[in-house]
Amino acid sequence: MLSVCLPGTGGFMPLIDRWLTCCWIEYQGHAILIDCGEGTQLALKKAGLHLSRLDMVFITHFHADHVAGLAGMLLSLGNSGRDEQKPLTIAGPPGLNKMIPALLVIAPLPYPVHLIELSPGDMIPGYGDITISCMALKHRVACYGYRVDLKRKPVFSPEKAEALQVPKQFWKKLHNGEAVQLSDGRIILSEDVIERARTPISVSYCTDTLPMPEIADFAKGVDLMIAEGMYGDDCMAEKVAEKKHSLYSQSARLAKEAGAKRLWLTHFSPAMQNPEEYLENVRMIFPNTEVGKDGIKIELEGEG
Repeated sequence: MLSVCLPGTGGFMPLIDRWLTCCWIEYQGHAILIDCGEGTQLALKKAGLHLSRLDMVFITHFHADHVAGLAGMLLSLGNSGRDEQKPLTIAGPPGLNKMIPALLVIAPLPYPVHLIELSPGDMIPGYGDITISCMALKHRVACYGYRVDLKRKPVFSPEKAEALQVPKQFWKKLHNGEAVQLSDGRIILSEDVIERARTPISVSYCTDTLPMPEIADFAKGVDLMIAEGMYGDDCMAEKVAEKKHSLYSQSARLAKEAGAKRLWLTHFSPAMQNPEEYLENVRMIFPNTEVGKDGIKIELEGEG
């Protein structure tokens, strides 16, 4: 099960009632944070999230509203008791290896930081059976979208195991994909006792980008698609295109093309005082759409 939260949903600058856009994804007490604008550490606290669980930070791009809060958050993480036994991984587009050391000049840390500069299409492991992949988006600077996939064990069949007279002490190994040899010499394979496979639990996060067909391919079949909604009014299309951002309707169409199960909109313009005003219009395109609010959470369990 993946726990997903948007501690902040605003673009450009934090507001009194809206923190800057970021995303927290947690699995078995280990967390991933995507982006860290000004005030993110306070947004995390307000959302009831535990900074001590943070293992990895992914940066979409190097605009201030997505990275300016890193120094303070890294210091807070050090003050929470983190030490050299628990490193933090920070990954992002090319330029990361210059940007992070510059930040650390004002944020000396008691724990190591591992930096990974990613290329489009890269996939790296997270905690347990999680993998994180990235794609290049279309923004004014190099910008990445991310997808988090949690591989799930297949459905084990006790009936098949019993029919093959497999002792119960071997069931866990078989469920984990290992083969076992029984006392009578028989080799039992994992697939011999599996009822069916299960699809991964998946989340995609693509913001600060022009709408592009590749996003729908990248987010194909995700349980939760998190996408940009700079404005809800289609009359703003020309302005949004100039700044290389996306409208509600554009993200909704991508969610529909992707076959996503649900869509959360985020990264709202500060000029848009009531993001929910346009919700019913966009639900005509993609019914299972929610306008993100700071602190919105969901537990994704997948199907079957």
